[in-house]
Amino acid sequence: MAATAAAGAAAAPPPRQSKLEPREELRVEVPPDASLRVRLVAGTAEIFGTELPPEGWVSIPPRSKIAIFSWHGATLELDGPTESEYPSVETPMVIYVNTHAILDARRARARAAAAQGGDLEASQGPRVIVVGPTDSGKSTLCRMLLSWAAKLGWKPTYVDLDIGQGSITIPGCISATPIEKPIDIVDGIPLEMPLVYFYGHPTPSINPDVYKVFMKELAKTLERQFSGNAESRAAGMVINTMGWVEGLGYELLLNAIETFKANVVLVLGQEKLWKMLKDAVQSKPNIDVVKLQKSEGVVLRNSKYRQKTRSFRIKEYFYGIANDLAPHSNIVNFSDVSVYRIGGGHQAPRSALPIGAEPVADPTRLVAVNISTDMIHTVLAISYAKEPDEIISSNVAGFIHVTDVDIQRKKLTYIAPCPGDLPSRLLIASSLTWYEA
Repeated sequence: MAATAAAGAAAAPPPRQSKLEPREELRVEVPPDASLRVRLVAGTAEIFGTELPPEGWVSIPPRSKIAIFSWHGATLELDGPTESEYPSVETPMVIYVNTHAILDARRARARAAAAQGGDLEASQGPRVIVVGPTDSGKSTLCRMLLSWAAKLGWKPTYVDLDIGQGSITIPGCISATPIEKPIDIVDGIPLEMPLVYFYGHPTPSINPDVYKVFMKELAKTLERQFSGNAESRAAGMVINTMGWVEGLGYELLLNAIETFKANVVLVLGQEKLWKMLKDAVQSKPNIDVVKLQKSEGVVLRNSKYRQKTRSFRIKEYFYGIANDLAPHSNIVNFSDVSVYRIGGGHQAPRSALPIGAEPVADPTRLVAVNISTDMIHTVLAISYAKEPDEIISSNVAGFIHVTDVDIQRKKLTYIAPCPGDLPSRLLIASSLTWYEA
């Protein structure tokens, strides 16, 4: 037995070295069932705008797809399996960092204008919206622009409109959070102060009007914050968008540009979209539409992979990225909570309408939902609203996952990230499901 164990230990390959030349990157895909450790031995290198610490090992979680870039050259050590691992000098990093430099200059001008008592427009820093088709590198570019800005002492606001994946919190949410330091390589976006509105579906096509309403609510809240904080206003925002860029998706992009008053539109990977947006905003001289090169290292993902990623994002919320957290199971009586669905039903019965008029569905109407076994495995949001009619205009406190519904005893069992009573009795239903293995 001891000899077998020793042989198994000996079979484990030792850490391997990889040398990066200046302006070269190492592209790595981590398998779904193992993690990878990376260590900077010499030189400097960064992952999506965040520098690797010298000498210390950094654990890269399973399923990660990363690019380790070096401006001046570096020697790395890698420990663990990878699905793909290769160096490349074909990288748009110089273009991206030049874009960052232009944005930084705009932030400095806005700060100076605020110090001199300039008006709101002059003291407004860049509001950058990153657009492009699916798998064009939007989230990665956002992350780099935010980390580079934070490294220089700015605190830009990150806005995530990509409800299909969710980089701030779980999918199905429109959210925002200030970025006060370079984004952690492992832990990702910090969750200390997120502002989250729960749409509850992975695509806006289910209820685009509610998607627009939540964008408007988030934008209003951010405007209030910026009006009282000149430094945040000068730092501006970086807005991530979904990859749906045709038909209704394109209309929602235009709506997002207008709603958040974006003044810089960065278009990744599609000249047609760049031309369409440039024509659409040509009457607004204060909006710059810029076409940027897409990184060749971007990995294409099919719909099945995206669905799995959504499930992993929900699991991470309850169990942590490293699966090192323990969610708490709780039971509530049906009478202790009220569950609502946003959208559905009709505005008025046919008898109450003028002759010949047809009833029209109200996309923002709240519908009370009876608790049933259909809720098992679904995610519910906990609203900060005090009354049901405030749900649309209120952000959420967090999420629970329904694990059991006992109809006879009228009790609902759920898991939550922390113990204790729910912060509100008003819950929002969704179409998001997660099946715990």
